[in-house]
Amino acid sequence: MTNPYRILTLNKISAQGLKRFPAGAYQVGAEIAEPDAIMVRSHNMLEMHIPKTVMAIARAGAGTNNVPVKKMSERGVPVFNAPGANANAVKELVVTGMLLASRNIVPALHFTASLHGDDATLHRLVEDGKKHYAGTELRGRTLGIIGLGAIGRLVADAAIGLGMNVIGFDPEITVDAAWSLPSQVKKAHSVEDLLKHSDFVSLHVPLLDATRNLIDEKRVQAMKAGSVLLNFSRDAIVNEDAILAGLGSKHVRCYVCDFPTNKTHGNPGVIALPHLGASTQEAEDNCAVMVVEQLRDYLEHGNVVNTVNFPNIAMPRESAFRLAIANANVPNMLGQISGTLAGAGINIHNMMNKSRGEMAYTLVDTDSAIPAKLIAQIAAIPGVLMVRDLPLPNES
Repeated sequence: MTNPYRILTLNKISAQGLKRFPAGAYQVGAEIAEPDAIMVRSHNMLEMHIPKTVMAIARAGAGTNNVPVKKMSERGVPVFNAPGANANAVKELVVTGMLLASRNIVPALHFTASLHGDDATLHRLVEDGKKHYAGTELRGRTLGIIGLGAIGRLVADAAIGLGMNVIGFDPEITVDAAWSLPSQVKKAHSVEDLLKHSDFVSLHVPLLDATRNLIDEKRVQAMKAGSVLLNFSRDAIVNEDAILAGLGSKHVRCYVCDFPTNKTHGNPGVIALPHLGASTQEAEDNCAVMVVEQLRDYLEHGNVVNTVNFPNIAMPRESAFRLAIANANVPNMLGQISGTLAGAGINIHNMMNKSRGEMAYTLVDTDSAIPAKLIAQIAAIPGVLMVRDLPLPNES
């Protein structure tokens, strides 16, 4: 029997996901030394020492800003995530955010919490005070959605169900995502075009160099007067000084976000929630189940689905013997790998290679076992980052 895979958990991971690891084939825990893989949620890994034994990192969520992706890519280590697994939870919070802002729920709650007296007094105070908290309905208003991935599409569908008009902008939208959009969603030609026509704007983009400060001073001024900005993506997508200036001038009515900071704390125009986007039991279960299945498929068969740094690649097993090779995306790499195998008399049964930016990944099934000496020879090829021997457990 082969040694069990060792999985280090850096946060509490949903039991619904962890039970997908077969007992005996995996050791999972928070005290695992020299792990084969790491599972993480919010733990900051950026300055963490990551052992050389680690072959994969799985983030039980969508964002990977807490994982040193570049360093892992240089080591040939895939970083998995769970795009879409928390989409419904975030969608519901976006709808909540729109209602909080449009119906003045937060100040109304503070008002009722401050009341004192018997029932007759409370009734009188409520009737006198409620006029200060009159709001607007969502029906007939326009929601602009920047980013039409899994979450953005669900938000669009929910808003349409509430009777809202929806416009969207996403220059990176995939064909599949476009097909799954409700037909009622109108396309904006630019961020500025969307901002100009939206009563509510909801952001659903990852934090990248291109999206940092996406909503800056110029774009705050481009927003429709009296509109509401919702940010349940990442804090740095919105420039806080710019949005606070917009609130101060009353050009922006409300900023609803999931990221409290000292700058926004106490501002009456800011509704800041304590990072609740994916904080439902269902979302935690979905994320954990998704990344455990992806991690198992990679560790056991070398297949890659949903990483932020590797190409997607899945090759059905037609042989008991398999090599998985992560390498730099440079010319003649396949030729060197296949030539090395052929020179040792190893027949290639099937082979697949895909690339993503500077990273390439190759799966090779062979008709016979691959000697350790030959694996070391392939690992020594310039540009090869990691080589894994993946015989079927019953054949090893």
